[in-house]
Amino acid sequence: MRNPLRQLFSFDRDSVRWRNFVSTAAFTARVFLAIGIALFLAFMIQLESPMSTVTTVLIVANPTVGALVSKSVWRMTGTVIGAALSTAVMAMFVQSAVLYFMVLSAFVGLACMTATCLRYFRAYAAVLAGYTIIIVAVPAFTHPENIFMSAMMRVSDVALGIVVTAAVFMVTSPRRRQGTVDALSSAFRETLRHALVFHEGLMNRSGTQENLTAEPLAVEGAFRTLPQTLYDGRQRLLGQLGRLGPAIEYAATDNPDIHAGVRGYRLAVSRMTGLVASYHPYWRNLGAANPLSAPVHREIRDTLNQLLALTEAPGWIDRPESVLGCLDHALERLEFLERDATSPAVQASVDNVRDILLQLRETVRDLSSPKGPHVRVRVLPYLEWMSAIYNGLRGMLIAFLACMIWYITYFPTGPMMIMYVVAASSLLSTAPSAARASLPMAIGTALSVPACWLCHIVALPRIDGYPMLWLSVCACMLPGVWLQFHPRYGVGAFGYTVFLAMQLMVTNEMVANDIALINTWLAILMGCALLVLVFRVIMPADQRLYASRLVISLSRSLQSLSAQPTAKVPSWMAWEGTQIQKVSSLLMRLSLVTSPIDRQGYADGAFAALSLGRLLIRLRKAVEPAGLDRAQTEALNAALASFRELPRDPTRTAASLIHAARLIGAGDCSGEEGLFRVRLVSCLEQIAHILDSIPGFFHADGPLHLWFDETGPATLVAVNPAR
Repeated sequence: MRNPLRQLFSFDRDSVRWRNFVSTAAFTARVFLAIGIALFLAFMIQLESPMSTVTTVLIVANPTVGALVSKSVWRMTGTVIGAALSTAVMAMFVQSAVLYFMVLSAFVGLACMTATCLRYFRAYAAVLAGYTIIIVAVPAFTHPENIFMSAMMRVSDVALGIVVTAAVFMVTSPRRRQGTVDALSSAFRETLRHALVFHEGLMNRSGTQENLTAEPLAVEGAFRTLPQTLYDGRQRLLGQLGRLGPAIEYAATDNPDIHAGVRGYRLAVSRMTGLVASYHPYWRNLGAANPLSAPVHREIRDTLNQLLALTEAPGWIDRPESVLGCLDHALERLEFLERDATSPAVQASVDNVRDILLQLRETVRDLSSPKGPHVRVRVLPYLEWMSAIYNGLRGMLIAFLACMIWYITYFPTGPMMIMYVVAASSLLSTAPSAARASLPMAIGTALSVPACWLCHIVALPRIDGYPMLWLSVCACMLPGVWLQFHPRYGVGAFGYTVFLAMQLMVTNEMVANDIALINTWLAILMGCALLVLVFRVIMPADQRLYASRLVISLSRSLQSLSAQPTAKVPSWMAWEGTQIQKVSSLLMRLSLVTSPIDRQGYADGAFAALSLGRLLIRLRKAVEPAGLDRAQTEALNAALASFRELPRDPTRTAASLIHAARLIGAGDCSGEEGLFRVRLVSCLEQIAHILDSIPGFFHADGPLHLWFDETGPATLVAVNPAR
């Protein structure tokens, strides 16, 4: 088994490695087939740049047909927009080269900024608009009167590559609606398991007769971390849910059934993410043994076990009656437990469990009836303007520098360098971290230079027909195509294949020109150096700053929620959906921070911030039926107004909330109004407990907002339990 060849062919046919090997080989074969057909047709119809069709195939190819279709549509849209802009800019500024370069760079920067803001393959419209401007303009630099023909040729190249790739993949790739539905069902069951582990842990800490050997925690606030297995499971589940979002969008492009219910499926994924986020270590009833809440947690535990049994059978999404009946029955039993809830701690457990059951019920309805009238919540996308502006400035700077280097030196293949840096910076603007991806992109592009040399020296002089040309090109591109979707080498492999196709001088009339070829390689290598210089040295990314801005945005959302009039309080799902996008981006940014930071503490704090929003919305809805008197109403309003001091003094906000809770709890808690007063008190106490537990998360001088060797009023995300 130490022999690599034996390892390659010794996979178990049912193993993950074998399935990955087969799927990668199938994808590579489809790409090479599309390249062969597209390049042959480009030669047949005498396109000026046949290799541009190969570049298009390499960019739009995707194992998922829906993703390929979406990518192709937006690529074509961006190409048309870029060709029109390039023609207009050349017509207006052809008399002034420097002014032309400035306007060109401004449009490239705008395209990079727009690409960062857009989601999924919609960003490719902006990416293509950005570097199509340069690709169309380069052939017309010496003869501006040919700009329109250059634009038409570019549109023709892209259109041919898109049509051929779409045809090959749609004919050879299986498309199944059930695959997406099965992935949603699997994610739902994993969410149930994650919740079950959490509630079973609470049962073990309850000190009830069911677990006499458990050692209850006597100090409130001592439970500051979850078991590591729960953290690992949460991270894995969040990754699974994060991948479901794009998968649904791409499947909707290709499958009419998914497209009709895409809004419901999106909402279901958002609800499941919110459920996962609701399990963090800062709930008030986690600190001490609370045997009075044991029946509540026993109820949710038994319900989760029943749901796992009911959803085990395939096709349960099409027949959800038994699952919905189980959840409705659990909510009815929870109402009986609520009638006996006389303390805020028990009421808090009841309210939290009710929220979980309601979320599960709505998730099942979204999955089973994604086109139903209940799917009315619209979650607005969150735009990271700071990152978008920074990428736009990078694109503008690198385009202008490349243009001026060519303008001053008049390097023969300077336009090739301009094309590379603009295309690379536009493509990098869609990456989570453009600065981090710039180095692998540059390395992959640099490796394409010796590959191009081998192709031109060894393969091309010996071919005597199209089949050998096709096989030679595919052989040179094989490493990049095979590794294109590898999690570690994907960016570099993408740069290798795309820019290798740009360097290969394969035309209808092939003329060997070693000087031009060497100049092209020098231009590409200069572009690689300029790319790394701008993205890693001149304008490096500050992931700590990006993460800090996201934490501030979460705090401001809570402040806005507390200040809004009761009639304008948003729905729970609409508010939480936007904040979940911030939390997902925050987790990604924290993983890229190189300086010391409590990543786990900030992740828990971000999830606790989502819980604070839920509690605030629940509190605002319970105010009117609680029938508060004037003094209680003033105390509650003062507590909500204290959120203005949250970034400066979170503990003061928590103290104001506790004061309001004591004043409201001192009144009569009998009858229907008394039930809502207990609910108000439980919400106020839980909010105050979370703020007291993680003051460093909300404080303006928290550890993330300072440099790692600075100290401020809040030096830790969470307080020391012993304090």
